[in-house]
Amino acid sequence: MPLNPKRTVAELKELRALTGDEHGAQRVAFTPEWTKTRAWLREKLAALPVETHTDAAGNLWVTLRGESDRTLLIGGHMDSVPNGGWLDGCLNVMAGVEILRRINAQYGGKPPVTVRLVDWADEEGARFGKSLFGSSACSGHLDMAEARGLRDKDGITLPDALKAVGVDFERVKESGVELKNAAAYLELHIEQGPVLLDLGLPLGAVLGTFGVERHAITFYGQAAHSGSTPMNRRKDALLAASKMSWEIYRIAERSHGGVCTIGSCTTKPGIVTSVVEECRITLDQRHLDAPALARMLAEAREASERFALEGNVRVSWERIWQIAPRPFHPELIDLCDESIREQGVPSHRLPSGPLHDAAEVARAGVPTVMMFVQSLHGISHNKIEDTKEEHLELCVTAFDRLAEKTMVWVAG
Repeated sequence: MPLNPKRTVAELKELRALTGDEHGAQRVAFTPEWTKTRAWLREKLAALPVETHTDAAGNLWVTLRGESDRTLLIGGHMDSVPNGGWLDGCLNVMAGVEILRRINAQYGGKPPVTVRLVDWADEEGARFGKSLFGSSACSGHLDMAEARGLRDKDGITLPDALKAVGVDFERVKESGVELKNAAAYLELHIEQGPVLLDLGLPLGAVLGTFGVERHAITFYGQAAHSGSTPMNRRKDALLAASKMSWEIYRIAERSHGGVCTIGSCTTKPGIVTSVVEECRITLDQRHLDAPALARMLAEAREASERFALEGNVRVSWERIWQIAPRPFHPELIDLCDESIREQGVPSHRLPSGPLHDAAEVARAGVPTVMMFVQSLHGISHNKIEDTKEEHLELCVTAFDRLAEKTMVWVAG
């Protein structure tokens, strides 16, 4: 039975019809729609001689036993953000299903190495604000204290939501046993950005995921009447904070590949008749190179202190979150490049700005690589998210080629 990429596209459209509406995909983790999605996925796997089970963290594992216990992992996620795109995450899982079909047929149900497909639980973090839940539990890096206190908009805690789907929160890290024989991990994903689109290329090999430094920066000035306070006598916290907006673009430009974003700004007292006494901004900085990321952070700190001094105000920093860069395995990147070029198209190497489950698997020490397929509009997490059908078929074929090469690599 040859690989059938058109079937993957048809199944993705079927899933869209089943779990989406006019606003987009609605497969938020640990909800009835997500449960329905999992049941649908199991139906698609029913014809294969695979063992399927859910681990201690709620991740769904599909195992095709091979001649060796050394294991090739293919991963993705079926959950979505509310009103999300039709391809984000689920493309890889369904491509993985098709690859399992091909491997099973080609090797008579007994490939040279064991092949496993995993649907990671709650990659998006849409309900509780904590991304990569299932994969971080499996890697052993989930912050249990933080996760235990997470609540959704209705006040339901993460442990209670997990209990409703049969998962005991206190045991989620036991899922780490699933990585015991993992020798390589592959993940396919829509790019979610415009790099491949702007280059006119359908596919790319991913170098790794950006490291992230995320901080809140608060400037403290003095409230004063907006009518009676001369401009030269003001201690305006917003004036100092606003200078950061232009400065972070200069910092990113100097970093050669990094990105910086001020995503929010709140002021106190927040009324039209007062000079701003307190201004809090949030800064997100990302880079694939750890020293470059550290320099970006140091430059932002220096700039904030300089602007505070200029404005006769004070400044403080609070770390919100941090994760180190996760470079992918160089040999697997090469194999990904080869697999793309063998489809008759150029390959482009690029980093991933968004985080993915692949980052946690790499963090656990498993050789990892990702393949990107072009996103139309460069947009994701939006109902207009899309990819040309010919590119979807091409990425399934290239990803299958990568899986075959990686099986040989794993087998030694």
